[in-house]
Amino acid sequence: SDAGGMAGAFEGMVGRHPEMARIYQLITQIAPTPTTVLITGESGTGKELVARAIHARSGRQGQPFVAVNVAAIPDALIESELFGHERGAFTGAHAKKLGRFELAHGGTIFLDEIGSLRLDLQTKLLRALQEREIERLGGVRAVPVDVRILAATNINLKNAVRERAFREDLYYRLNVVPLHVPPLRERREDIGALVQYFVRKIARECGRDVRGVSAGALEVLTRYDWPGNVRELENVLHRAVVLARSPVIHLQDVPLDVAMPETGSRLGEDTGPPLREALEQFERQYILRVLEGVGWNVSHAARRLGVHRNTVLTKLSGWGIQRPGSGEGRSLSF
Repeated sequence: SDAGGMAGAFEGMVGRHPEMARIYQLITQIAPTPTTVLITGESGTGKELVARAIHARSGRQGQPFVAVNVAAIPDALIESELFGHERGAFTGAHAKKLGRFELAHGGTIFLDEIGSLRLDLQTKLLRALQEREIERLGGVRAVPVDVRILAATNINLKNAVRERAFREDLYYRLNVVPLHVPPLRERREDIGALVQYFVRKIARECGRDVRGVSAGALEVLTRYDWPGNVRELENVLHRAVVLARSPVIHLQDVPLDVAMPETGSRLGEDTGPPLREALEQFERQYILRVLEGVGWNVSHAARRLGVHRNTVLTKLSGWGIQRPGSGEGRSLSF
């Protein structure tokens, strides 16, 4: 497969799903312009990668790219972090400090989780967008700034506007070009390429000899819903690469809450699946693990399981799982 070749094909973004192709095209179109972009999508979908790609393909690529997660900065510090402060602006302000806007001068500032910005600071941000100037905390004069503003949110800003938690005029200023990044569960066909990309990258970084992913493991990774999206997939693969006992990641290297999501994390809750579903889940995982353990020799696995060979084949067929090497085997090796 040439998935490895396309792995970082578009500024480190991986995937050929039509939605991703549309994003790549949109980035190419808007990057050279000074347009403000609002990137929306769930947590972990790669919104910062999109922002970095816009910067990298713009005329500002040699200038700073400054990323700020607005929600991660304590409320008391956010104003001075973004806009800087003058000496003596508050207790402990012993020296003048440049804010992120001034540090990004000539380049791009990326404001993530913009929906959590306080209303009074939304006003200052609006001024930066409109007048291209900011005022340091404790300052009396406006400081001109030349920055391109990219913003991202994982909440519905339109609702926040309706609820008066977000300024309507700022919303329209930011939302000049909306760009939505789909959740991973909506582009499952990209999971194989992402797995290949991350396993290669992590194996190289960690000095591990891991070169492939078994059919059973790949099937489970593709079926899982990934509430934490690409970030969660990367995290699971990192753990799998580090703990893998062979050059191929097998089903037993995949965490149980990913392999059996309906039972794993919810056993302690009242909302677990009915017994029949849980048994089916377990049977599927158990048979796949036994098959992997015997190198997909169905007769050998059937003997171990104490069932007829045809029973195993019927189960596999019912689950839509192909044996590796049977034409369209789903294992990955690289």
